[in-house]
Amino acid sequence: MDPVCHTLVGGALAESGLERRTALGAATLLLAANAPDVDVLAYLAGPTTALWFRRGLTHGVAAWFVLPLLVTGGVLLADRVLRRGGDRRRAVPSQVLLLAVVGVATHPLLDLLNTYGVRLLMPFSDRWFYGDVLFIVDPWVWTVLAIGILWTRRRVRAGARDAAGSPAAARPVRWALVVLVLYVAAMAGSNLAARRLVVASLAAEGMPAPDRMMVGPVAVNPLRRKVVVEIDGAYRGGDFSWLGPHRVRLDDLGLRRDPDYRTVAATRGPSAREFLSWARFPFFEVAPGGRDDAVLIGDARYALEAQGSWASVRVPLGGGPGP
Repeated sequence: MDPVCHTLVGGALAESGLERRTALGAATLLLAANAPDVDVLAYLAGPTTALWFRRGLTHGVAAWFVLPLLVTGGVLLADRVLRRGGDRRRAVPSQVLLLAVVGVATHPLLDLLNTYGVRLLMPFSDRWFYGDVLFIVDPWVWTVLAIGILWTRRRVRAGARDAAGSPAAARPVRWALVVLVLYVAAMAGSNLAARRLVVASLAAEGMPAPDRMMVGPVAVNPLRRKVVVEIDGAYRGGDFSWLGPHRVRLDDLGLRRDPDYRTVAATRGPSAREFLSWARFPFFEVAPGGRDDAVLIGDARYALEAQGSWASVRVPLGGGPGP
């Protein structure tokens, strides 16, 4: 998910009452919830290197143990600096570590929900996992969490308490987290049901079951989904909608997974190898031009939007026809 989502989740957990476990509790949760995205620095080495590296080492199981320790060390160091010459509450190391574990854990779980994917088993395996549940930037998630946080902050300022006299200000943000969980569950159920309907639609057309398939969310509208299926090395794509008489619409994208001799040559380059390590539905298009032949390698997840942009790489061949 996007940095705003990760930050809002960390903030919501803090406002739910976890921040009261220790000094700098809120800061710990916010920092930990965003810590795995330190791999954004890979963009300094180029876009294809970033695709190859991101959502891997800093998002995998090893990082779930290492990053909380690093966050805890940074927070305790900051706590020592802030307490110099002052009389402020001291951070409790065990509680800081607990909050860091919780915050870091939310990050790969949220990233698992979209179509971009995450390599949860790194560094032991570079296999990608995809939830296909939420769009990578989901305004409904933002809205629910933001309302919960702001409403809670307002109640904190008003000193809200329940009938027993204990603080009750955190109820709105806790309900927001419950609504978020229910929304994710509903979107996951929608995805599973939509996948079955897509397979049924293909069968009704006399098509075989797809070798691989994505029924992914789109921006803003939770009732629509983008569909990509691979059948015998060719991609079909289109839309799924829960509204209207024609729920499934699929067309031949004119894109194939199988490369010819020119595209085989292109995949030997470093940028192509990095891109293909990330691509979920790779396709190859050859642009003829004599010795300046080039191959566009893209991903059918983003075929209509991204040819020639971030989700593709152009590999010049610079040679004549192959054997």
